[in-house]
This record gives sequence, C-alpha cells and structure tokens, in this order.
Amino acid sequence: MPTVHSLIRHGSYPAVFGTGAGLLLWLVTAGHPYWPWALLISATAIAAVALLERVQPYEPSWLHDHGDTAVDVLHGAVSLGLIFSSIEIAAAARSMLPIAHLWPSGWPAWLSVLVVGAIIDLGLWAMHRASHRSGFLWRLHALHHSPERLYWLNGELRHPISALVLATPGISLAVLLGAPPLAIGTWMAIVSIHLAFQHANLDFTLGPFRYLLCVAEIHRWHHKREYEDAQVNFGEFWTFWDLLAGTFHHRRDGVRSGDVGLREQKVPAGYLAQLAWPWSRSAEDLSN
Repeated sequence: MPTVHSLIRHGSYPAVFGTGAGLLLWLVTAGHPYWPWALLISATAIAAVALLERVQPYEPSWLHDHGDTAVDVLHGAVSLGLIFSSIEIAAAARSMLPIAHLWPSGWPAWLSVLVVGAIIDLGLWAMHRASHRSGFLWRLHALHHSPERLYWLNGELRHPISALVLATPGISLAVLLGAPPLAIGTWMAIVSIHLAFQHANLDFTLGPFRYLLCVAEIHRWHHKREYEDAQVNFGEFWTFWDLLAGTFHHRRDGVRSGDVGLREQKVPAGYLAQLAWPWSRSAEDLSN
C-alpha cells in the first residue's frame, strides 16, 4: 500500500499538472472562453503546489519567510499578468505584423497548442542562455537567481523587462507563422503551472521522466550559488534543448539549503528597488 509520502512524491506532478494542463487543453478544444476559466484553472493548480509544499517540503528551512514573500507576491502578480495577457498581446501583434499564414488551419486546437509550445520553449531556452552570456541581460536576469530559497513563487520572480526579453522571440515567431492567439495564451497558462513545480520546495520526482521535463530536481542545479556551476539546465519546459546543446546536468545528490542565490551580491528587499537594481553599481559588478 503506497504511503502518503510516496503518493505525493511520485503523484503530485502527474495529478496536479496533468489535471491542470488537461483541463486547459480541453478548454481550448471545446471552444470555451479563455477568460476567466484559464486563469481559474491555473490559479487552482498553483495553489495546490503551494499547499503540497507545506505538507511535504523538500527543504524545511525554505518554508520560512526570508523577508521575501510580500515582494515575491508582487513579482508574481506582474509576471502572471504578463502571462495571461499573452493572448491579447498575440492578437494585437497579428493586426500589426506581416503574418505568413503558414499555420495549418486544419490542425486540432490541442495540436496547435503543443506546436506553439515547442516554438515558444525553444525561444525561451535560447534567450535564457543568452541572458547568462550577455552582461546587461544577466543583470536583468540575476534578480531571478537572487533568492536564497526556492519555492513555488520563484518561478514568477523576474524583472518585467527580462520576462519580455525571454518570451518575445518565441511568441513573435509563433505569431509570424500564423499561430492562433488562443493557442499561445493556452500554452502560457500551462507553463504557469509548470513554473510553480519547477521551483517548488516540494519533495517530488518524475523518475526517468526528469530527462524529458525541466522539473525542480533538474532546475535546482541552475540556481547554484556558484555562477560557474549554474550554466546548465536552461530549459523552461522540455529538456530537449539542453540535451542537444550539452548543457543538461543531473546528479543524485540534490541542491540544498545554502546552495542557492547570488554568491557575492545582495539584491535590495523592496519591489521598486529591485526593479531599479540592474542599473545600480552593485549590479554592474555582476558583469565585470
């Protein structure tokens, strides 16, 4: 008889993410309105991740507020606002850009969502890797690496400009190819659930499927305090791109408390101060 610990460890991602993603795909396939249902489905799944952390944390010390929760909520609200505005952004872009109309009109909605997902995910991977190589982009992206604990809100802790830099190339390519805005918005809603799991302080595993999806046991290595050790696992959703580029990394001994954050720099605690930080002298030292 499986224990509760085993059920959460092996079943939380399939149950919560699988249900959330499945409902979102059903929503777009059945022709139901994106608003408010996509937001409600994603918010419920994300809340389930936050609750599961309390039941079975990966690192108990990461459950405690590090003076960051209130600011992280603000970052989360802004980032999720951008994610759930992607359908309107894509629709507006279609009216202003020269659309190639290459997208097959006969594809079922769920297939369009998955192909859109592959395009956007490749763009995110490429820009994520670029953000670790370019001095200015790294200063924007470093805010995401600054927390000294990992938990469900960290997936949305991004400078708004960095979030736009990461997402714009992939979304723009999908729009230019003629992808339906609803497919783009649905994929971004699916990703919002995955990001909560990717950074979750939850003791869970996907077993061998960790080599397919960029979940927490893989992504925690990317948040290593030592910058030179964090140049791995850039993937947002799939691991394909890291496996092809040779940037995939996994070991059985996991990243623990004290292993994450920025090695030398300290990011200010306030929300507005964090938005201004990439232009500060302290942040300039990151790229020197």
